[in-house]
Amino acid sequence: MSSRVRLIPAPPRRFPPMPGWARLRDVSGIADAAPFVAGAALAALHPIARDEHLLGALWRQRLALTCAAKLAGQGGRTEDEATLRDHWYLRQNRDDPGPAGRLLGAWRRLGTSKALTLKDTWPTMLPALLAYRDDEALQELMAYALAQCIGGGNPVHAAAATAAMSLRLRPDCWPLALWLADAVLAHHLSWPAPVPLLAAHLTGNALRRAATNCDDQGWMQTCSLAYARAAAAAWDRYAELGHRADRLLAAAPKLRSRDADTMVATLLSEDVQPARGGQTASDRSSRRLFERLVSLGVVRELTGRPTFRLYGL
Repeated sequence: MSSRVRLIPAPPRRFPPMPGWARLRDVSGIADAAPFVAGAALAALHPIARDEHLLGALWRQRLALTCAAKLAGQGGRTEDEATLRDHWYLRQNRDDPGPAGRLLGAWRRLGTSKALTLKDTWPTMLPALLAYRDDEALQELMAYALAQCIGGGNPVHAAAATAAMSLRLRPDCWPLALWLADAVLAHHLSWPAPVPLLAAHLTGNALRRAATNCDDQGWMQTCSLAYARAAAAAWDRYAELGHRADRLLAAAPKLRSRDADTMVATLLSEDVQPARGGQTASDRSSRRLFERLVSLGVVRELTGRPTFRLYGL
């Protein structure tokens, strides 16, 4: 009898390292050079953001989770990354995940190609996605963001200008300003999908100043420094996930479950997975597969609970 044909994904690529001087370990005295440093950091991130390996989707989802947790905290909520992940993956029948969960949903949407290919739907899609009141000011800022996607110019400047205009027109919709900034940046850099970056690296004080202060140069420097830090953190996140992906792929030939190859591909492209049966496997078989992956040290159980467990790289 011939052996089963295995459909194991290819390993992710390796990319040149982020320049050490672009990592901003000390920001004193570099305000004037902030746009240059941001450009260098984003240039190092560029080949990762342009790559089409499955791991890119997982990477964007992890960054989206970090951004959503930061935004929830700035909004006075208590949900951390683990709680947001629970809200998202353990809800039943697409139930409403709540205000913080909607933030996560918006940032997960940001990290997909549809955020750019369907950008003409921003004026209707985003207010509904984030449960914002639709009014003339909101539509004006949407029109401004779409206008920033036209033509050339400095990508970071276009992103910062979009966020600033959004914060001034609708300061109550400050998460939307950061969503639009990352989307505009990705459009200018011709990335296939945006990378959630800015929200995790801007403080609430910086956002409040931008909403009330017309110091465009200071805001540009603030956004440049935030993008430099965000790009370095995102590069490191991808490198870490790449090493974890390599270990999973090295162990894949040892797996005998009929759904093993499908699950390996899913684990490379999705933040976490519950131990549920697939198309050809039972719940028990799925749990045994995850237990095997954990015993091999290539997958982690991320909740610490005895039930309702979630597994991922």
